[in-house]
Amino acid sequence: MIQVGSSLPEVTLSVLKNGKMTNPHVEELFGGKKVVLFAVPGAFTPTCSQTHLPGYVALADKIKAKGVDSIICISVNDAFVMDAWGKATNAEEIIMAGDGNAFFTESIGMDVDTGEFGGVRSVRYSMLVEDGIVRKLNIEDPGNFEVSDAQTMLDSL
Repeated sequence: MIQVGSSLPEVTLSVLKNGKMTNPHVEELFGGKKVVLFAVPGAFTPTCSQTHLPGYVALADKIKAKGVDSIICISVNDAFVMDAWGKATNAEEIIMAGDGNAFFTESIGMDVDTGEFGGVRSVRYSMLVEDGIVRKLNIEDPGNFEVSDAQTMLDSL
């Protein structure tokens, strides 16, 4: 499992940009930047939609005011689902990244098999990444939502 001080893996994610599919490399999204990344088990799921993503939407300006270049939400969903979810939650300030094949999630050891719920998904977590290096990491215990929220991240910046 990835730890503070680790480098992010060099894989691609999927992001819709102006209605077109793009596949930015991790280096493109994180290289030379200060980025807050948070991961959710699935788009449109209850805690993710009612609390986790909305918290980052509400605090995006305050987080960016602390010198953060971008905020990225990632889930083991495709870019079309992530884009629709972002639009449904007014997440204009957040990059909604799909990890449809779970390559990123598995390569950092944050994958979990949820069985009939949805198969391979991500553990809920947040991290601060500076130039591709993890500087802060908040991993939730299964079923909990206590440390990966936007306020906790803001308070730690």
